[in-house]
Amino acid sequence: MKLLIKNGSVIDPAGDAISRMDLLLEDGKVALLERGLEVEADQTIDAAGLMVAPGLVDMHVHLRDPGLTYKEDVFTGTAAAARGGVTSLVCMANTQPVTDSPEQIRYVLDRAAQGSGVRVYPVGAVSREMKGIELTDAEELKQAGAVALSDDGCNVDNADLMRDALIRAKRLNMPILSHCEDTSMAGNRAVNEGRVSRKLWMEGRPAIAEEIMVMRDAMLAEETGAHVHICHVSTARSVDIIRKMKKKKGVTLTCETCPQYFTLTEDEVLTQGALARVNPPLRTRKDMNGIIAGLRDGTIDAIATDHAPHSAEEKARSLSRTPSGMIGLETSLALTLTQLYHTGKMGLPDIIRRMSTNPSHILRLHRGHMSLGVTADLTIFDPDEEWTIDPEQFASKARNTPFAGRTVKGKVKYTIVRGNVIYRDQG
Repeated sequence: MKLLIKNGSVIDPAGDAISRMDLLLEDGKVALLERGLEVEADQTIDAAGLMVAPGLVDMHVHLRDPGLTYKEDVFTGTAAAARGGVTSLVCMANTQPVTDSPEQIRYVLDRAAQGSGVRVYPVGAVSREMKGIELTDAEELKQAGAVALSDDGCNVDNADLMRDALIRAKRLNMPILSHCEDTSMAGNRAVNEGRVSRKLWMEGRPAIAEEIMVMRDAMLAEETGAHVHICHVSTARSVDIIRKMKKKKGVTLTCETCPQYFTLTEDEVLTQGALARVNPPLRTRKDMNGIIAGLRDGTIDAIATDHAPHSAEEKARSLSRTPSGMIGLETSLALTLTQLYHTGKMGLPDIIRRMSTNPSHILRLHRGHMSLGVTADLTIFDPDEEWTIDPEQFASKARNTPFAGRTVKGKVKYTIVRGNVIYRDQG
């Protein structure tokens, strides 16, 4: 099948350029890339006024499959991803049972093969049942198809176990994706420790619970030479620690943040309640500004969603009893464009690097590029189209977003995987 994309503005994140170009996709690859293409094709997309970018790679998603499929499953999760322009996603291991065996890795891959077409890459657990006591067989997990290791949702509290895990991961050339929060300090507290927690008369989740573990894992990365990737960075001081360790010491350290951490502050809890509960919690305006600064100077490598679906019943509970997490697959690009591009803080090539090229590089997925011969995974979007977030229109099973009713600017029009259109905006 031949697919011709005409008149689009092609974003090349490697060359930091945007150029008016036509693309011919054939046999799942970019076959031609030039101006004024006049060729026969089975399908033509007129992308005038639209941006054509490498497909988004979301490196932090919870699909809840197996065991928690009342919240989400592979099919609804990948459908949601397609609507958000995500062509590849990485799903975390905190399922039931935990993805800590080759059999569970293969289960995810088998289910994904029946899904929307979005590529699904499973993560294997660092420790068995994510209990932080005994390491999994990382080599077996990698052979089965795991692209990384993580106990995300739980911090690996035992430093000796984490060190051993990193030594093994280095031998296998695998990153460990680290959820950095000291459990003894974070506990199950719902909100950031500070002004809002005091106003609500609740015990807060202190920023230092994250920062102390970021420093520990950065030091372990330095000592072992292994690749540590810090998940969902939420504080300005975490950004400072990572910046110093990466740029001054050359540690193999990467990190991500999520749209909620550069869009919302802890004040959101006062109006949104349980919908604004997330781990780590929403922080202060100073932290939000620190996150944006880290994105702008390259300290923060990636923007991920930490897509965390929950049922309506679960999110109807009180703030102290509701599970943490919010969904984000269908809104991440729009929120990022609204908050960073349309405010002049970041250009489109920089954003695509954070949402496609860099996550792919971190996980060695060979995606996120725009050149002849590359796999034809593409996201086509209108950076200027305004729309209002309506969770009732989501493909996800879940509706737990604090962004409902918010007007955003930037809309996915087509999502293409292997040269095939898997999503087209009908609105």
